[in-house]
Amino acid sequence: MTTEPTGTALAERSSDRSAVVLSNVSRVFGRGPESVHALDKVSLTVKPGEFVCLVGASGCGKSTLLTLVAGLDQPSGGSITVDGSGTPALMFQEPALFPWLTVAGNVGLPLSLRGVSRRDREARVNELLRLVHLEDFAKRQPHELSGGMRQRVALARTLGLDSPVLLMDEPFGALDAMTRDVLHDELERIWSQRKLTVLFVTHNVREAARLGDRIVLMSSRPGRVAWERPVDVPRPRRIDSPAVSAIAAEVTNKLREEVSRHGR
Repeated sequence: MTTEPTGTALAERSSDRSAVVLSNVSRVFGRGPESVHALDKVSLTVKPGEFVCLVGASGCGKSTLLTLVAGLDQPSGGSITVDGSGTPALMFQEPALFPWLTVAGNVGLPLSLRGVSRRDREARVNELLRLVHLEDFAKRQPHELSGGMRQRVALARTLGLDSPVLLMDEPFGALDAMTRDVLHDELERIWSQRKLTVLFVTHNVREAARLGDRIVLMSSRPGRVAWERPVDVPRPRRIDSPAVSAIAAEVTNKLREEVSRHGR
């Protein structure tokens, strides 16, 4: 199945460059009979400006793949190439905010660690908080915020790393449906404005169909690329639209087939 690229990142996605390239990547934990083969010869290419969603059963290696791309771990075999300046930015499901810091303090911490001056740091933090619509909450503590607002703070902090590649490991999985829907809109807006490349892990196939340019289905352990599906629904999308629901149903059937195959 082929489709024409859509969205504001059309020019970037149509280029010949690649933002992320995984070539025959494997990851084995441990040695001998007790070893665990998390990934097996995974090959995947993500174009600049593309939004790719990874789905699959629990334990299929999706999160392991992100940590490898982020450089937090090394593959047992194969190679990973990330284009662009700096290290990819990684955002987890938990916001992991420091409770003793304000919202501005949490967002500015990576900038401080990078040696950014106080003046420049304050200007950058203000810009990032405006980007996620939290400019009026700069002096609040994390416990004063809702779950969705804490995730916005975490997103602002991640964006402060100024990486063109954003890795997201189920960032909205713990949120209620309405909050998640609002943050889908926010993420799509930021992705479009900043022309980011996003590699997004989720268990929610509707979320993948709502957000992604492409959905990549990972096989059960050891994780392999089992199937890919371009999402040819024009943006903006709604998670409950018939077109998104149809793609989600198709992905769910493929996922069910993959889980059943592994069970046999």
